[in-house]
Amino acid sequence: MRRIAVRMALMAGVIAAFLPSEPWANGAAHSREPIAPIAAPSGLDANKVALGRALFSDPILSSDGTVSCASCHNLAAGGVDRRPHSVGVGGAEGSVNAPTVYNSGLNYRQFWDGRADTLESQVDGPITNPIEMNGTWAGVLARLKASSYRPRFQALYGGEVSASAVRDALSSFERSLATVDSRFDHWLRGDDGALSATERRGYELFKSYGCASCHQGANVGGNMFQRFGFFGSPFTGTQGKADLGRFNVTGREEDRHVFKVPSLRLAVLTPPYFHDGSVPDLPQAIQMMGRYQLGRDIPPGDIDLIIAFLETLPGKMDTVAAAGSGR
Repeated sequence: MRRIAVRMALMAGVIAAFLPSEPWANGAAHSREPIAPIAAPSGLDANKVALGRALFSDPILSSDGTVSCASCHNLAAGGVDRRPHSVGVGGAEGSVNAPTVYNSGLNYRQFWDGRADTLESQVDGPITNPIEMNGTWAGVLARLKASSYRPRFQALYGGEVSASAVRDALSSFERSLATVDSRFDHWLRGDDGALSATERRGYELFKSYGCASCHQGANVGGNMFQRFGFFGSPFTGTQGKADLGRFNVTGREEDRHVFKVPSLRLAVLTPPYFHDGSVPDLPQAIQMMGRYQLGRDIPPGDIDLIIAFLETLPGKMDTVAAAGSGR
């Protein structure tokens, strides 16, 4: 009896770990699901968001004026470029797949290997990376000070253009990119008619197969690290540095092939998949997740139902791909 009680306690603890620490809406019909609705961003300075939007779409941040944040994170295409690897200054090809910028403010770490703790610290990565924007902060600030951005920074930040102000403006804009009011979120808030029977069945399969053990919370992921390949290795051919994942950050053997769990909020819109962009379509990605992460072969019919559920997750998106440089 004691052994049974211990098992029941452990099971209760596992289930509780997947649920929100507090119900997001008291009395709502589905407020104890492992996924929570996305709340509309609040507390953002509208002028800083507007400045960040302009900078996001402006190649002024790159060394040769050819690459902007939007080059790899196209707002009209789900916040990605839909390439296996993004292309930077001079046609240089990166080594990882660009994740969506939408809902990035919900991630608890940034980049696949989680090397940036905040959106602000993430900004330095692409700007100074030689195969992305290939820049330096000295060069970026000099160009901004010589442009019509200068008075906007002075008015908003009370001083000269600085790296911290650029980081703040860009991260303010990125935090505004929350995909609110999805059909699934309406269902979570109690509108049972928001989902079809097929979509609800897909969600039940998503949970019963164990997908929600890693893909949960408001962002349906983005809130933990996990090893890629619990049941065998999904890697084929020669492995590169990017395949080492968080090992590149910590140097710890236990972090080899460990990555930040990606958000599935816009998964139906953002092929190709995985850190290396090696999988072109969602059915194949789900099949691989079942095999290598869950140790199960998911039949095609169930994969179709899970995709039907995933299609309910995208909400309203900012589709203004180029807001103008503001110069």
